[in-house]
Amino acid sequence: MKKVLVLGAGMVSRPLVNYLLDTGKYIVTMATRTLEKARLIISGHERGRCIELLVTDVNRMNELVAQSDLVVSLLPYIYHVKVAILCIKNKKPLVTTSYVRDEMASLDDDAREAGIILLNECGLDPGIDHMGAMEVIDDVHNRGGKVISFQSFCGGLPSPEANDNPWGYKFSWSSKGVVLAGRNSANYKKDGGIINIPSKDLFSSYWHIDFPEFGTFETYPNRNSLDYVDIYGIQEAETVIRGTLRNLGWCSTWKRMVDMGLIEDIREDLGDISYADYLAHILGEELQEDLIKVIGNDFLDDSSPEEKEMVSGFIERLDYLGLFDEEIMDGSRDRVEILAHILEGKLKYGPGERDMILLLHEIVAHIPDKDENSSEGSFEKISCYMAAMGKPGGDSAMSRTVGLPAAMAVDLILQGKICDVGVHRPITSDLYAPILELLAHEGLKFTTIVEKFE
Repeated sequence: MKKVLVLGAGMVSRPLVNYLLDTGKYIVTMATRTLEKARLIISGHERGRCIELLVTDVNRMNELVAQSDLVVSLLPYIYHVKVAILCIKNKKPLVTTSYVRDEMASLDDDAREAGIILLNECGLDPGIDHMGAMEVIDDVHNRGGKVISFQSFCGGLPSPEANDNPWGYKFSWSSKGVVLAGRNSANYKKDGGIINIPSKDLFSSYWHIDFPEFGTFETYPNRNSLDYVDIYGIQEAETVIRGTLRNLGWCSTWKRMVDMGLIEDIREDLGDISYADYLAHILGEELQEDLIKVIGNDFLDDSSPEEKEMVSGFIERLDYLGLFDEEIMDGSRDRVEILAHILEGKLKYGPGERDMILLLHEIVAHIPDKDENSSEGSFEKISCYMAAMGKPGGDSAMSRTVGLPAAMAVDLILQGKICDVGVHRPITSDLYAPILELLAHEGLKFTTIVEKFE
C-alpha cells in the first residue's frame, strides 16, 4: 500500500485527506505543527497517521519524504521550494495548490533528471480555472480557430441564503491573505492594449458582470493576467483578463479603506485603546470628533447621490466591524493583522451556513469555415462556468474545490495515469482531462453555453 505524506493541516486539507483515505489504496500521514488539527481530520482512520513536524526541522522532513511515495505540500507557498528540493533528492513526486514561482520553475531540469513530477497550481484558482479554460481553448485551437478574447472570473462568497451582512462576504480562507491581496497591482490586455493598474487604484478599476443564474457581481483584475498569454498559448488574443468576483459594494469600500491607510504596512504599538481610538488615530483626528461625520466629510464633498449612497454603505460596513465602538482592542499588531483579525471575527460562517464558489470563463473565438478555400468564418461567445456550494455542517466549497483536484492528481500519479516529469501546472489535456472527469463525479463540473454570431 503506497504512502502519501501531507504537509500541513490547514483549511483545505480535510477533503484531500478524506478522498485519499476513501480510495482504500493509501496510507496517509499528516505532518504538521498543529497536531490536534490533523487528529481531527484523520479521526482515527486505520490508514491515517499524524506526526508533529516543524518546517524548520529539515532532517526530519527529509526522513518523512524518503519514507513516502508522494508528497503533498499544503504549507505556505514560501516553503514549497524547500520541500521540492527534498522530493528531488529522494525522487518523490510533489503536488501543491500554489502558483509556480521562479524558484520552483528553476527546478524543472532537476525534477526531470530525477524522473519525478512537481505538479503545482492544482487547486481552484489556480487549478480548476486552468483546466476549464484550457479545455475550451484547446477545442478552439483544434478546430483551427483563434481566441479573440479571454476573460476569467473567480470568487469565494457566501451562498445567497448566507449572504446576510453588509459586506456581502464571509471568510472561507485566510483573512490576512484577503487583506494582503488588496495591496496587489494588476496588469491585463484589453483590445490589444496593455493596462497597468497600480495597487492604490486596484479597487477603483472594477466593473460589473452577470454570472449565469446568480445575478450581477463586481470584478476587479487579479494580479498579472499577461502571464496567461503564454501559459494558455493564446498569443493571438486581443483581450486577456483574469478577475476576482465580489458582491456589490466591495470595491468602493476597499478603495476607501486603502485611501484611509487601513492596510498600510505599519505596526501600531498604541497600548490599550478602543477601536474608535484606533480609527481616529488612523484618520489623524481627536476622539471627541464625530468619526462618522469626519468620514462623511472626507469622502462626500459635492458628491452625486450615487456616491453619497456608496459612502453611506461604507460607514455602515465600518460600523458593522465595530470600528466606532469603545471596546478595547486586544493587543498591538501591524495594520494588516489588525484589519484581518477584525474582519475574521465579524465575517464568519455560522453553524450550517454554506459558502459558494463561482468560476466563469468568457471566451470569444473566431472559427474558420470548413471550406479551406474560404477566408470567412463565424464567431463564438463561449461561456463556461461552475458554481459549487459547501455542505452544511461539512466541507466548505472552498476546501473541496482546492483540496479535491490535488487529491485526484495524487491518485492519478500513483496509479501511473499521469506520467509527466518536471515542473508542471494542469494545462495540458493529459493532466486536466482525467481530473475534470473525476471532479464531475463529485458534482464539480462546468456548464458551457455557446452563442454563434457572424
